Amino acid sequence: MNRSLLLLCALPAIIFSISCKREDSLRIVLLPDTQVYSESYPEIFNAQTAWIAENSDSIAFVLHQGDITNHNTPVEWEVAADAMKLMDGKVPYVFCIGNHDIGTDGSADVRNTDLFNAYFPYEKYRKTEGFGGAFEEAKMDNIWYTFKAGGIRWLVLSLEFGPRNKVLDWASGVIEAHPSHSVVINTHAYMYSDDTRMSPEREHHWLPQHYGLGKETSGAEAVNDGEQIWEKLVSQHPNILMVVSGHVLNDGVGTLVSEGVQGNKVYQMLANYQGGVEGSVRGGNGFLRILDIHPSGGRISVRTYSPYIDKFKTEPAQQFVFEEVEF
Repeated sequence: MNRSLLLLCALPAIIFSISCKREDSLRIVLLPDTQVYSESYPEIFNAQTAWIAENSDSIAFVLHQGDITNHNTPVEWEVAADAMKLMDGKVPYVFCIGNHDIGTDGSADVRNTDLFNAYFPYEKYRKTEGFGGAFEEAKMDNIWYTFKAGGIRWLVLSLEFGPRNKVLDWASGVIEAHPSHSVVINTHAYMYSDDTRMSPEREHHWLPQHYGLGKETSGAEAVNDGEQIWEKLVSQHPNILMVVSGHVLNDGVGTLVSEGVQGNKVYQMLANYQGGVEGSVRGGNGFLRILDIHPSGGRISVRTYSPYIDKFKTEPAQQFVFEEVEF
């Protein structure tokens, strides 16, 4: 394990109702794949977002990591929209689309996001605080936000499943226009469960190229897996701090610290608790990720918590600290 990644042991229970917003720290919450909740357990999805809304005083931003639904149907999108609405006006949030949010019955056979954009409309979100813009006018498939917390200006980029070359070029331009912001990239398929980035060279499953929308292999429409996203985008910019993703099954977690071409460290994480992940209960049992970021202390603390059952996961892969982080 990387020297900068230390186990956070014996954490006491957190009293979330007390605000932890300070000038020198901030909290980000990650919502991994909610697809089974949208299909079968809406009460779990609602428990997650209701908890976030109730504790909004201590949360700076929320990132949904894709696979919002399971079969890309109106019924599931309605469940998801209702759950996410609980955070409206309470805390800023962003989402990215996963393979189950695209195409026929969520099969990602084609890059059709009509239902996603109907239930999460551009006209609503372009008016929210910090909204910066979109790759395509009136579509939420690729968007960016800015906010300030912990004494730092942040840029969040949410990118589509298997982002195309032209999307990566657009994202690069957004980052270059914000050189003084620390950048967090949110995309569905990036890290794998073996603590490496997704790549066919490592015989990884569930690569974007294995879906119908991944048939383009060259030019502006070509899709990109995790390793390609790293090579073409993430490694190239000195102000990219973090990449977060979901999608992958097996044990559903992965962590990696890599050095970009300009010497900056990038902190990369996979978190997924959906049905099909080893040990999963009720499509994930409401587990989400809590990132407490302390710029002045050079530290990012990561915890895994379920507001639905009010429990933490305390295994080393679920509860840890990045040390010596340069913000």
